[in-house]
Amino acid sequence: MLQKRVNGMPLVYLDSAATTLKPQSVIDAISQFYTSEYGTVHRAVYTLASHSTARYSAVREQLRQFLGAQSSDEIIFTKGTTEAINLVAHSFGEAFVHPGDEILISAMEHHSNIVPWQLLCERKRAHLKIIPLLETGEIDLKAYEELLSPRTKLVSVAHISNVLGIINPLSRIIASAHRSGAKVFIDGAQSAPHLPIDVQALGCDFFAFSGHKIYGPTGVGVLYGKKELLEQMPPYQGGGDMIQTVTFEKTTFQPPPLKFEAGTPLIAEVMGLGAALDYIASHDRDQIAAYETSLAQRALEQLLSIDGIKIYGPLKGRTSLFTFNLKDVHPLDAATLLDLKGIALRSGHLCAQPLLNHFGCSSALRLSLAPYNTPEEITYLGEALIQIKDKCRSLR
Repeated sequence: MLQKRVNGMPLVYLDSAATTLKPQSVIDAISQFYTSEYGTVHRAVYTLASHSTARYSAVREQLRQFLGAQSSDEIIFTKGTTEAINLVAHSFGEAFVHPGDEILISAMEHHSNIVPWQLLCERKRAHLKIIPLLETGEIDLKAYEELLSPRTKLVSVAHISNVLGIINPLSRIIASAHRSGAKVFIDGAQSAPHLPIDVQALGCDFFAFSGHKIYGPTGVGVLYGKKELLEQMPPYQGGGDMIQTVTFEKTTFQPPPLKFEAGTPLIAEVMGLGAALDYIASHDRDQIAAYETSLAQRALEQLLSIDGIKIYGPLKGRTSLFTFNLKDVHPLDAATLLDLKGIALRSGHLCAQPLLNHFGCSSALRLSLAPYNTPEEITYLGEALIQIKDKCRSLR
């Protein structure tokens, strides 16, 4: 992909917060599985099926280590972060949420961490409470702690904002929720690619992320849940593999995690995710983090040097992600003109309309970096933005 030309120009891919490009090892792992190792899992004793089942289980163990979970039984495969949130909203909601109860989310959340909770509250006649933000876009922790009550059943927040790139203070958020008796769901879609995760150290009750954001394939994600909670939650879907016995009178279910994995699973995608975890493990994460930090600092300096640019959120304490607008230039126009120069940059409402409304806009541009980006690409982007600004100004 990085050798590709777009509109005759070398590709400059700056949208890794949406989805990352894939290492060859991930592509090869999926291809090899389909061409020479393909077999179903959990359903047969012949050699191919046994081999697939063993490898599938091994990836679950890789994920236990990646997340610092206590048991691989706490690792559930999903289609992605969105399905993980929906699974918890449905199953935790059925088990623990009653009329008059409250769910708390922040005003900075991705739509996937808003809509499932809205649907749950409508279904259970519960109340969705919104944690307000400070003017900078950071969570108002004082207001948050005042919203917590004995009726609060769950708090769901992003680890890192997909718009602002800021890292939320999870230790305080989780501790405050637990003191009030509430459970905590962490949307880790943006943090898993950049930060070391230890769910036991965090103390969260649920954590989710998507494979395609950590150099793995699309269509596969991960939900961590504390075992004692998963055991009390009903199945999200019914079908094969998640049952122990089936009669026309009654069905009994497997213990977690299989209870939440109905049907033939995403076997090839899981193999690809395992290869992505191997790829990550083969590199020095501290060195990668330092490189991303240097890229982010260069990007910030480049953006701030452009007259008329507005960067949303605090300038410090953020990851390698920046959302911004150019004065008098519609973000869709800017993104289209950038594409003509081979630059792939996200534009639109960024699946976070309430957060953009907080900053008085409905659309923006988002730059997000990964280790395969270079300082030269950032310089090229800055030059392109200046040209676009000047061009649009001359047309007015």
